[in-house]
Amino acid sequence: IREVAYGDDPRQRYDVYLPAQPQRAPVILFVHGGGWANGNKDNPGVVENKAAYWLPKGYVLVSINYRMRPDTAPIDQARDVARALADVQKRAPSWKAEPANVLLMGHSAGAHLAALVGASPTLWREAGATRPRGVVSLDSGALDVPQTMQRPPLPGIYQRAFGDDRNDWIAASPYHQLTRDAVPMLFVCSSRRKDACPQGRAMVDKAKTLGVPMEVLPEDLSHGEVNRDLGLPSGYTSIVDAFVRKQLQ
Repeated sequence: IREVAYGDDPRQRYDVYLPAQPQRAPVILFVHGGGWANGNKDNPGVVENKAAYWLPKGYVLVSINYRMRPDTAPIDQARDVARALADVQKRAPSWKAEPANVLLMGHSAGAHLAALVGASPTLWREAGATRPRGVVSLDSGALDVPQTMQRPPLPGIYQRAFGDDRNDWIAASPYHQLTRDAVPMLFVCSSRRKDACPQGRAMVDKAKTLGVPMEVLPEDLSHGEVNRDLGLPSGYTSIVDAFVRKQLQ
């Protein structure tokens, strides 16, 4: 089902991939990456392997677009993700899917946005959504935005995304917005990077103090492979699938 509108802006659209015979199907809502300024819901590597793996298991896969830089700040991009979540939950019965059984997944910038929505219940509540069941964050280096902005790995991309105001950094930082009401999360991280795994571990450590279950999965894959290879037969896919099944059971 192509180009479903969840807002008035033409970028506020998503595509729905349905299993052959959905019945109270769980839903994976996917948020693409692209440095908060680029990317698309059907770019190569976003959908193919995930759909091939999860649709035969009876899942619905939703891939969303959202407003981006230069005109839309990351916090408002996260609000778009929350709006999409609310819209998916509203429409789920028409797809024979279960509205209370939606998990967020994202890659890169999309992983940051999914984690921010999962960390900050204010975002999904304000959008009129109900609580998502969990988050799979695929290789985000922006879980602690103030820390990232001290030495941004790609200065141009990060500065254009987050600007110079520390208050904006904190508002858009999953680590700083994390509360006891956050949802369970799995942080997949490329062990070839210096930033993603430490930030994931910091999220896990803070979540422990709040009683929220979170875990880190380091993988010897490139940033792109973490996204593209998910769904191919591997131990990596099996571990992510186990987390997804646990949250959506």
